[in-house]
This record gives sequence, structure tokens and C-alpha cells, in this order.
Amino acid sequence: MKTTISMLIVDDEDSVRDSLYNWFIEDGYEVDCAANAKEALTKIESSRFDIILADIKMPGMDGLEMHRRIKALNSSAIVIIMTAFASVETAVQALKDGAFDYITKPFDPDDLSHLIRNAAKQISLKNENEALKNKIVTLENIEDIVGNSEEMIRVLKEVENVAPTNSSVIITGESGTGKELIARAIHSNSPRKFFPLVTVHCGALSEDLLESELFGHEKGAFTGAMFNRKGRFEMADGGTIFLDEIATISMKMQIELLRVLETRSFTRVGGNKEIRSDFRIICATNKDLKKMVAEGTFREDLYYRLNVVNISIPPLRDRKEDIPMLVNYFMKKYCTSMSRDLINIDPAAMRRIVEYNFPGNVRELENMIERAIVVGNGKEIRLKDLPLEKDIISDSNDSLNELEKKYIFQTLNKYNWNISRTAKALRIDRVTLYNKIKKHDLSQPK
Repeated sequence: MKTTISMLIVDDEDSVRDSLYNWFIEDGYEVDCAANAKEALTKIESSRFDIILADIKMPGMDGLEMHRRIKALNSSAIVIIMTAFASVETAVQALKDGAFDYITKPFDPDDLSHLIRNAAKQISLKNENEALKNKIVTLENIEDIVGNSEEMIRVLKEVENVAPTNSSVIITGESGTGKELIARAIHSNSPRKFFPLVTVHCGALSEDLLESELFGHEKGAFTGAMFNRKGRFEMADGGTIFLDEIATISMKMQIELLRVLETRSFTRVGGNKEIRSDFRIICATNKDLKKMVAEGTFREDLYYRLNVVNISIPPLRDRKEDIPMLVNYFMKKYCTSMSRDLINIDPAAMRRIVEYNFPGNVRELENMIERAIVVGNGKEIRLKDLPLEKDIISDSNDSLNELEKKYIFQTLNKYNWNISRTAKALRIDRVTLYNKIKKHDLSQPK
């Protein structure tokens, strides 16, 4: 029996107190005793007991009154009444007032032990439920969003304000700043948190695949459609749908998305049945949607439908004071996941990390720390463990665009222009990498 179960024995007979005390101490409980109700109530005021085993007939105070006062002082305590046969009616009344059970004197030791074990099991179950509730609360928190800079405090305040509403949200920021984490924080702190958060990475899908992914399809709608399939809007009923890289969707998909947002209804591909879904929409992009509207590549009506609330996440270079905190967070995270002892970081290595511009933002920092733990000596992260190039740290005069170009080019060369491995190293998808290669007009050296 766990020693965390504490017990108070209340009885005016010395022999009863002594025998029960020795008995339950041997069983592994923490046990204290009181000779009367007044003494018992004094102990309960100063200490917390899980189980109170009390005689209902003692000089000085009525047994029912004592029970009521015990419950007033410690409502969560399990109270078991000891009573003579002639006082069973009083014990039954105590049960009606919230006592756990009663046992008559003289009692069978096995019966009493069984009764106490049942009470202990109930306490353990209650403790497990409390632990589960605390775990759920922890999941609702935003501890994965690390930082106490003014910029991040602003972001978290915006999350706090918008989470309880049903308003549409656009999260903007460079790649790797943590837009999906913000979307999860909004959802998990909203009234929809007990329903799904459904994520769709729009940039990784062609127009046809995205249409099927969002709206679902009927059997036979196209070659390979062997069965009916629910779409993500349907799956998000009651919850939240998160559309990442919203700027990449085609004009046709923009029109269809606008209709869904206006009516909260749609049809599956190849179907004609109208399906309704109650969802909240959150989008993310690293593009300037307002500029795209001006250029005619993003619909103005859709932009204003989505952009009810805009949360802009700052790049890591604009909140350098958060970097040491993030480094420690990722060291703890990966040491734990790799079953390693917690390590330190050499001050010179930390200085270099803080100096670095991080074109890949928090995602790049996380990847850097994970790699350093893998290749390091296991005791601390040293300067030589960091994959930093001198020509892309902050003392460079290059623009951010040039820094990104150099970084991507170096990573492509490192992996011999293997698109899948490079995208994985950069923590972006293949479509985004292809777009970056095209944007910077990169080509493989001959």
C-alpha cells in the first residue's frame, strides 16, 4: 500500500486506537490518532487526511455533528464510521450526509481491511483523474511557444484575445516562425478544443488533389476513387480547419473556398448532396496577400473574408533575446527524446548562435540544436558542433533575400541537389523548395 494514503483514527478507547494504529502502520499507511472529536477536528484543521476512521459515539460531541464538521474542514476526505450495533441508524444517517461506509463493533479485521482497501482505491482513482485533468490543462497551454520578448508577448496576447471567438484568422510570418504552433494554440484555447483541428498544407497539393482533400469525393468520381471519402471540411465539423500556405491555391479554388466560407456548405467531388459543416478557419502564409490582391493573383473578397484577425509572427532575428531560451528548450527536448542526460552549451557557441541571422527561423534553430546533440561529445554543445557558415552570419552585408539564397544553395549542394533530403533538412515541403529554387534562379553546378 502506498504511504501517500494518510489516515486518522478517532476513538475514545485506548486499546482500539493502539490496535488499529499498529495494524494500519504495518499495512503501509501514514496513521495518526485522536482520542475525541475536539482533538480530531484540531488535527484536521492543521493536517490533511485521506481516510478518517471515526467512532460515532464519543463523549463531548454528537457523532453526526462531528461528521458534518469533518466534512466542512476536509470535504474530500473519506470518512468511515465505526459504531455499535445499537447505533446503526445513526451511522446510516451519516451515510446520507456523505460518509463513505460504516462498520459495526466488534468488527472483523478482514472486513475492515477490505473496507479500507476499497477507500484507498477510490482515492487513487481520484488522484489519477486529477492528474489527467492537469494533463489536459497542460495540453491547452502554449508552453511550446517559447519567448518573453515584447514581440512574442504581443503575439500571445493576440492569441488570448482571438481564441474564444469564432473569427477567421490569418497568421503571417516567414517560413519556420511557428505559424502552425500559433494555430494550434488558438484552437486548443477555444470552445472548439474538444473537436478536431484539421490541417491542410495547400502548397504540397495540386489543384485536383486539393479539391478532393478539402471537399472529399464520391466513389467513381475519378479514376482511382474506389470508395467514398470525407473531405477535410467535413472532418472539421465542430472544430477548426487550418489551411497552411493559403497563398498557393489557384483562382478556381479561391472561388470555391469563398463559397464554402459564405454558406458553410459544399458537395463532394462527383456528388450532388449538399453537406453542411460548422468549422472555424485559420490560415497561414509567408506571402503578402494584400500585395497579391493588388496584383490580381488573390481574390479581394476572399482576402477580406479570411482576414478578420491578422496575427503577424516576428522572424527570429527580430527577437534575439528569445534565442537562449529557445536553445535551452530544444536541448531539453532532444536530450529527453534521445534518452540522454541534460547537457550544457559552451558560452562561445551560444554567442555565435545569438549572432546568427537564422533565415530558417525557429525551425532552423531547432534543427541546428538537434544536429549538435547528435554529433557532439554528449557533455556540451561546442562551437565546432554548429553548422554555421561565416558568410551567412549577421556580420554579412547581404540582404535577407541574398542570405536565404545562399543558405538554400549551400544546403542543396550539401545534399547533391537531392530535393527530398534538402527539403527535409530545411524543414520545408518539396513544393516550397521548388518555388524557392525558381524564385532565386538557382541551378545545379556542372
